[in-house]
Amino acid sequence: MVKKGAGDKKLVYFVFPADSAFDGAHEILKTLKKYHARASFFLTGNSLRMKEHYDVIMQIVKAGHYLGGHSDRHILYAPWDDRDRLIVSADSLRSDFRRNMAEIARFGVDTDNLDYFLPPYEWYNAESVRIVEELGQITVNYTPGIRTAADYTIPEMSSYKSSQELIDQLYEFESANSLDGCIVLIHPGTHPARTDKLYRRLGEILKYLKRKGYGFERIDFGN
Repeated sequence: MVKKGAGDKKLVYFVFPADSAFDGAHEILKTLKKYHARASFFLTGNSLRMKEHYDVIMQIVKAGHYLGGHSDRHILYAPWDDRDRLIVSADSLRSDFRRNMAEIARFGVDTDNLDYFLPPYEWYNAESVRIVEELGQITVNYTPGIRTAADYTIPEMSSYKSSQELIDQLYEFESANSLDGCIVLIHPGTHPARTDKLYRRLGEILKYLKRKGYGFERIDFGN
């Protein structure tokens, strides 16, 4: 299980996971190109099968970003209130993983050389991590303490966080801890009820961090 890269390099690893909602992909790619940044996209089979996503996924691959798995059907591995309990069978998890890899392979990616897998809903347990390792990949997740992953919340939720709140928290974390080796997760697609899309502010985040000396790379920790 990996939640952070080596802390001796001033690199930030942005990851963009998506199921069917992928409306920000084109904008994100343009922003990454502008700032000479590389990143990692983790997509479900659901996303990979959607015809309207085909062109932008090919752009992700051609631009040299990482394209990895996020499960095939975006299944939940463990209950929200009991992470230790697996609620899918090991065989079902393996089958779902392999279908996800088959969909990625359609885009010309050699899945035998993929090292990292982001669990659906970013929710996992020791058993799901073990099964994914058995299948040849390492489970990754965002660095604890960084709250940008809350960009999926909508105003009706008590847990709602605006993009400005998430950006402020990211900068506060950086000031207190540095972001060397950190994995920062931003959703490239969110519920229509959330009009305040964090991905639309990716440019200002990259500009701010670049001024502080950070570089931006796809996930590759030398495993």
